[in-house]
Amino acid sequence: MSYLQQNSSPLTRKSYLFAIRIVRMVKFIQCNPKEFSMLNQVFRSGTAIGALVSEAAYAQSPADFINKLHISLKECNETLYWLSILRDTEYISEEEFKSMANDCQEILALLISSIKTTKKNNENK
Repeated sequence: MSYLQQNSSPLTRKSYLFAIRIVRMVKFIQCNPKEFSMLNQVFRSGTAIGALVSEAAYAQSPADFINKLHISLKECNETLYWLSILRDTEYISEEEFKSMANDCQEILALLISSIKTTKKNNENK
């Protein structure tokens, strides 16, 4: 059974599929060793989003869950930054940037919604 079949929440699915897109994008981009650190940064932040969402599923408390999602939110924002750098330095096209950035923005919105909902539910207890 694949990871996505086991975990069917929209946030989990989208962040996992986004990580796969990031890995494929980084594999596709040709660069010299000096520029590798830039690709490594987008690789790390883009794949960390889903890893943190996955980790949050096993949080020890609502506060731990919120903390994991907050860190994922930060990674999502960092990924948008690196995608912008890649676009502005012409490593990816405007079309590629828009596609990746749109996916990242969707995840960002889901993260914000999940954090707000969890905080609200936690306050009502």
